[in-house]
Amino acid sequence: MSFEKVFEHIVKFMRSEPNGHYRLMVGTDSQVHHSHTTFITGIVILNEGKGIWACIRKVVIPRKMLHLHERISYELSLSEEIVSLFTEKRKNQLINIVLPYIYAGATFTMEGHIDIGKGKKNKTSKFVKEMVARMEAIGVEPKIKPDAFVASSYANRYTKR
Repeated sequence: MSFEKVFEHIVKFMRSEPNGHYRLMVGTDSQVHHSHTTFITGIVILNEGKGIWACIRKVVIPRKMLHLHERISYELSLSEEIVSLFTEKRKNQLINIVLPYIYAGATFTMEGHIDIGKGKKNKTSKFVKEMVARMEAIGVEPKIKPDAFVASSYANRYTKR
């Protein structure tokens, strides 16, 4: 579906309960297959404790991307691409849905979920600073493992196909 349709679904979801606690999350994961690499970007709007709407975007690169930094960087580029579609005008449109309910506790945040972790045994730990800085530079709150569930769980399940 087009991004316009995705955005319409998000708006409709938020308007159904404008006093909710919304987290708009974007994250990408990848899987190297025999002759290609599959990238899945998840776009998720969560109303905490009340429900969720989500969709995915699939990109297939017709080669095995074996270098970890290249793959992680490309994952982040795909997430950045989706985040960039949420222009200031669109973000303001979403904020304006919850704005009348802010004093009643309504919230809206936007997060970028990055499939990397800080653990000493985690091969991606050396990329954390770089990737987090990229997310922050585009005005999105970065989340890494174990908090990056859109990338590490939701998108991950679709990369295997």
